[in-house]
Amino acid sequence: MTTHVETRHAIHPDHAKRMDTADLRRHFLAEGLFADAEVRLVYTHYDRFVVGGAVPNGADISLKKIEETKTGTFLERREMGIVNIGGTGSVTAAGQTWEMKNGDVLYLGMGSGAVTFSGGGRFYIASCPAHRELPCRLVTVAEAKEMKTGAVETSNKRTIRQFIHPLVMESCQLVLGYTTLEDGSVWNTIPSHVHDRRMEAYLYHGMAPEARVLHLMGEPRETRHIFVANEQAVISPPWSVHSGAGIGGYTFIWAMAGDNVDYTDMDFVQPEDLR
Repeated sequence: MTTHVETRHAIHPDHAKRMDTADLRRHFLAEGLFADAEVRLVYTHYDRFVVGGAVPNGADISLKKIEETKTGTFLERREMGIVNIGGTGSVTAAGQTWEMKNGDVLYLGMGSGAVTFSGGGRFYIASCPAHRELPCRLVTVAEAKEMKTGAVETSNKRTIRQFIHPLVMESCQLVLGYTTLEDGSVWNTIPSHVHDRRMEAYLYHGMAPEARVLHLMGEPRETRHIFVANEQAVISPPWSVHSGAGIGGYTFIWAMAGDNVDYTDMDFVQPEDLR
């Protein structure tokens, strides 16, 4: 197996204003995260957040350590959330093995050691630094906190499922869940928002190969956009808005780290204030 790591440095908003399409995609879009028999990670300098993918393809593949963290194991000073977006598989860490069905989320606390991915799963990884050890926990789809929001009239009727979240379980600073658009709705976040106290990352999946999501980013009065394909992720700096509209059905996994874990701590930006 192979572990591949790419580093992304933090970008000041003044720099982002001058970027062309290629530059925006190079700095903020994570492509090719899922490859058979590989672990692929993007190490960002936004709250030292890591996103990635692991595809065992029926075998066993492990994430033990990476040079970028300079630690004995990847999780020596980190916590991790794992979302299975594929078939049934399993994850082994901290002397335990968890079977994960599609949509399930596994939390691994700091000090969990090497992580082994097995079976038919297609695993999305989100990780950030941690300051204390907390229990590992599998949160199934049925155990997530579910919220219905949006409306047909505004084309944003959707279901939000919270997994690694204060209302469900305790973590250090990682918050993670996912949002699924209902048939006929396209907008994933209206009104848009920013939260300068934490960064965020989004993985879009469940899309047809030819479909795209128009992901809006940038400062509220200096917006930019990125067209995102299935199983691609966007890295969203604390100064950036987040909104998007898609072609056909899709789900996006949101994960964040920073100064707090309050999911509702955001500064809304109404559509009429966007430029």
